[in-house]
Amino acid sequence: MGKSLFHCFLGVRRLAGVPQFLELGRMMEEREKRDKAWVGDAVLALFAREWLLRQVDIKAGDRKAMFINMTSNHFLASFGEPTAIEAKIGVVYENEGLKKAFSYIEETYLPVFKKQEKNRNKTGSHLRRKV
Repeated sequence: MGKSLFHCFLGVRRLAGVPQFLELGRMMEEREKRDKAWVGDAVLALFAREWLLRQVDIKAGDRKAMFINMTSNHFLASFGEPTAIEAKIGVVYENEGLKKAFSYIEETYLPVFKKQEKNRNKTGSHLRRKV
């Protein structure tokens, strides 16, 4: 059985002012963090596409904007430094597989995304009524 996320990605600490990322009790170098983030970005993109395709109430024309919103650094910054967030997703994927990575995204990030989209739609509809 795979390792839990807590054991895989423990957080960030600074050494001589440089952020170091802890993974499995060892320091994760910046390049390794970027590599894991690259994988995490791909996993997040696949999750977003599959999730959007399952949403029958979302028009095909709206999917692109929602995909961009869900995978953007602006959205990820709601949770911390975007590259670190993507690296966390990459670590879950590498240690526990795609299903667990999708579950992690769904439990951790999707509720906030849905709330932000709901607020964005309220704001947008409010602005449209005034025009």
